Order: sequence, then structure tokens, then C-alpha cells
Amino acid sequence: MKSKLIAFLSLVLFCTLQSNAQQTKPLSIPDAVHLALEQSDESKINQAQVTTSTHEVQVAKTLQYPDVTAGGQYRYLTHVDFSSDLLSGEDAESSTIPDVNQFLMGNLDISMPIFSGFKIKNTIEASKNILEATTYKAKNNDEKLALETINLYISLYKAEQSITMFEDNLVSAKQRVTDFTNMEQNGLLARNDLLKAQLQESQVQISLENAKKTKNILNYRLVSLLKLPEDTKIETISENFGIAPATIETDTFYRNDLEALKAQERATENQIKIAKGNYYPSIGIVGGYMAVDVPNAFTLTNAMNIGVGLSYNFSEIFKNKSEVAVAKSKADELKYTIDKATDAIKVEIENASQEYQLALKKLNLYAKSEEQAIENYRIVKDKFDNGLADTNDTLEADLEQLQAKINLAFAKADISQKYYELLTAQGQLTTLINN
Repeated sequence: MKSKLIAFLSLVLFCTLQSNAQQTKPLSIPDAVHLALEQSDESKINQAQVTTSTHEVQVAKTLQYPDVTAGGQYRYLTHVDFSSDLLSGEDAESSTIPDVNQFLMGNLDISMPIFSGFKIKNTIEASKNILEATTYKAKNNDEKLALETINLYISLYKAEQSITMFEDNLVSAKQRVTDFTNMEQNGLLARNDLLKAQLQESQVQISLENAKKTKNILNYRLVSLLKLPEDTKIETISENFGIAPATIETDTFYRNDLEALKAQERATENQIKIAKGNYYPSIGIVGGYMAVDVPNAFTLTNAMNIGVGLSYNFSEIFKNKSEVAVAKSKADELKYTIDKATDAIKVEIENASQEYQLALKKLNLYAKSEEQAIENYRIVKDKFDNGLADTNDTLEADLEQLQAKINLAFAKADISQKYYELLTAQGQLTTLINN
């Protein structure tokens, strides 16, 4: 019985370990971005908007197709006074007036537009330009989504690095408290110095718990964004952090949001032409078929017809002037918006470039600072062991060493973050990731 219980517990433990292993998912930055672009709600919204605009183009194209309508009527008639020009003179006197009490009619009408002041053509072109603008907007939203994913990923990486360093420092802090406790008990250290070491241990423990909380929150946000199972623990990959080109060409850029504005401008120009089209008449080919049956009176079949239809709304001469002015005003507004956006993009690229160059410089400085902090702590620790430095100096040197290590780890992550921000400013982020 005891052996069965042990076997059962072993099986439970094995399954638990397997479950935990399955929940951990190593993920690189490109993999995270690909998941976001494929599975996130934001990416699906972008795809749906493009699909909607594609269907709207098809709707606009149907305007050039003929309109075909069919109809029929049946009516019951009462107290009909019947007369006909076909019955006259003696024939009318000798003829029996029919009993007309029903009326049946069927018709088929076809109208094919030939000319509508170029409104149909420009409506189709406007819908195509709107589709193009929507496609560029979706690509720009994908750029933002990719950067959001990267920022979450890098923040998660920083939290993981913080936890590792706090855990390492906590081990040293606990050992220090143990050593100080022994020294205090042997009368080699003041009680106050032991309390200072214990206080620093508590502060490191608090920092560690805060870092764990931050990691859990960031992990949950990233898992939700990527549509992964809620219990997934993402494991960041740190090999590529801190490695990036020293210089990047910033003279050229291709921004999807700017291209979207240009496509909108072309659509607005189409709207101007559509408004002007109201000044022209509409011409079309019309035709149809009609059949009429009045029981006891007459039957009309094969009444096919074809002709030309012409319509012109004279009131548009006065009303349409304002519509054309509104369309032109919107076109001017978009032109100024494009100029403003172009200048803003140039400023954004320059700012991102400067931030990237600063991040590169900070990495070198923080690498030197870490070396200096480690050496400084070693010297102070030696002095403390030989009675040449006090507890405050030792604890302060230890904190400086910890902060220097954290700064260096964060500096490596910041280089990658600023690099991706610069690529986003140039409109190249998703292109680079997908390649």
C-alpha cells in the first residue's frame, strides 16, 4: 500500500513538473512580433478594415452595371365604365360592353448608365484610393503594434534581470547579516551596525518582491496581447540585447501613415470631380418588356421597348457650388496636413537617432561604471575586514555595485529599444522583423 502511494505521488509530481514546463515559453523579439501581427485583436481589426474597404470598392464598381427591375400587379376592379376608341359607330352600338373586373400587368425594366458626369468613374477611383489609404493605415497600425510588443518584451526582460540581480544581492545580504550577527555576539561589532545590515537585507527583499510583481504584470500583459494561454510564462532571450549597428542611415524614410494621407488626398480630389459631375446631365439606355391582361377586354404581350433616357437637375447649378467648395477645402486641409506630418516625421527621426546614439554611449559608460563599482566594493570590503572602513561605507559600496549592474543590464536593453524606435520612426520596423 505504501509503495502504491509513493508511486501515485511520484506520478502527480511528474505531471505537475510537465505542466509547469509546458507553461514556460522561450520567445525571441521577432517571434513575439510575429505572434502579435498574426493573433492579436488589434491586427485582426486592421485586417477587417482592409477587407471592408475592399468590399466597398466592389460596391462602387457595381454602379457601372445596368439596373434591372421586374414587377407585377394584380388588381380587382369594381364598377368599371368601359370605353374604347377601337369601338366606334355601328360597331360600338352592336358590341356588348365587356364585364371588366380584373387587371393583371407584368413588366421588366433595364437602365444602363452611359454618361453621368464622370461621377461613376470618380466614385470607383475614390473607393480605390480609400482602400489604399486603409491599407497604409493598417500597416502603420502594425508598426505601432510591433513596437508596443517590443516595449513590453524589453520591460519584461528588465524585470527578469532585476530579479536575478536582487536575488544574487539578497544572498550576499543574508550572508552579511549572518557574519555580522556572529561578530555582534562576540563583541566585535556594534548592535547598530548589525541593524543596518538587516535593514539593507529587508530593502533588497522588498525590491525583489516588487520586481517579481512587475514581471508578473508585464508577462500577463504580453501573454494577453499575443493571445497565448493565460498561464504561459514567457522566457525572454537576451543574446541579442546590446548588439546593434553603430550608425544608421536616417536621410530616407517611408512612413505608412504619410502614404495613407497622400491616398486620402487623392480620394478627396476624386470627390471634387464627383461634385463637379452634378453640373452635367445623366444619360442612359433604357429598355424593357411589358405584358397586360384585362380579362374579357384585351391582352397586350410582347410590348418590348428601348430608348435613351436623359435627366438634368437644374437646381444643382445653384446648390452644387457649395459642395464643390467644401470638397476643395478638404483637399487643401489634407495638403497642409501632409506638409505638417512630413516635418513632424523628420523631427521624430532626428530625435530617435539622437536617443539611439546616446544609448550606445551610455552602454560604454555603464560598463566602466560596473567595473569601478565592483572594484570599489572589493577595496572597501577589504578595508572593513581590516578595521579601516565602517559599516556605512561597506553597505553603500554594495548598493553602488548592485545599481551599477542593473544600469548595465538596462543599458543593453535600452540600445535595442532605441534601435527599434528609430526603425519605427523610419517606417522600417515590420519590414526588418519580417525579413
